[in-house]
Amino acid sequence: MKEKAIFFALLAALLYAISTPLSKLLLTELSPVFIAALLYLGAGFGMSVVGYIRKKTIDYTYQGFTRKEIPAILGMIALDILAPIMLMIGLKQSHPENVALLNNFEIVATALFAAFIFKEVIPKRLRLAIVLVTLASVILTVEDFGALEFSFGSFFVLIATIAWGLENNLTRRLSFNDPLMVVVLKGLFSGLGSLLIAFTLNEIIWRFDMIIYTLLLGFVAYGLSIFFYVHAQRHLGAAKTSTFYASAPFLGAFISILIFQDLPNLNFFIALVIMAIGTYFASTDKKGLKDQQKPLK
Repeated sequence: MKEKAIFFALLAALLYAISTPLSKLLLTELSPVFIAALLYLGAGFGMSVVGYIRKKTIDYTYQGFTRKEIPAILGMIALDILAPIMLMIGLKQSHPENVALLNNFEIVATALFAAFIFKEVIPKRLRLAIVLVTLASVILTVEDFGALEFSFGSFFVLIATIAWGLENNLTRRLSFNDPLMVVVLKGLFSGLGSLLIAFTLNEIIWRFDMIIYTLLLGFVAYGLSIFFYVHAQRHLGAAKTSTFYASAPFLGAFISILIFQDLPNLNFFIALVIMAIGTYFASTDKKGLKDQQKPLK
């Protein structure tokens, strides 16, 4: 059972990792806002089907949502409208391997919001991880150190990770609820919110083949990824599952390089090493991770 759970944790990381390079390909045909909407709608609708099948085949009970959780739910939905739109705008203007690594800044944002707003204590190893991941993120945002030329797209990606960092803390307030239904809720309502923005900006492009591909990507990379993660977490615990899942940004960077055949510059490799060390400290800090829930994108 343990080996199966490890497989599910790594599968969850791989499924999420493919979202960055495949989204980059979709951006050649669809607008960033429209893609953000479709990714979340794909996760929401897809996991609704999974939830229906589960209800018919398994005796599965979780605490229902209550009125006091409404502020957290509304905040979660709003941030999940903002974050993927910012990510897609940044991805359109940036190298996908850089964007994949920059996703790790979510660790920093989550920890800082937890400390300064929700008054949680940041352990020593996690503080070191924050410094290293932040340093690596700064390196990734600089295109030319000699001219101090910054990547405009990287700033949008960082805004996305900051929004998801706050959203992670709000989602944690829903940790007693069914994770699958949390994904359905955020997927459908955040997706519809982004779709409304895309419609208002006249950015809906009726390429039905691309629409289907994007919905499927959302279901696989955002929906099934979380489903497998939660399944692994049930047998491995939060800390160990997070350790395996921390490979997702690095897998995403590697897959991006394979697909686009674009050798990154020296900045990328320097940031890669620093980011890997920082991620190791973050994902192996059991004190900081014992109550951690995976970011439910």
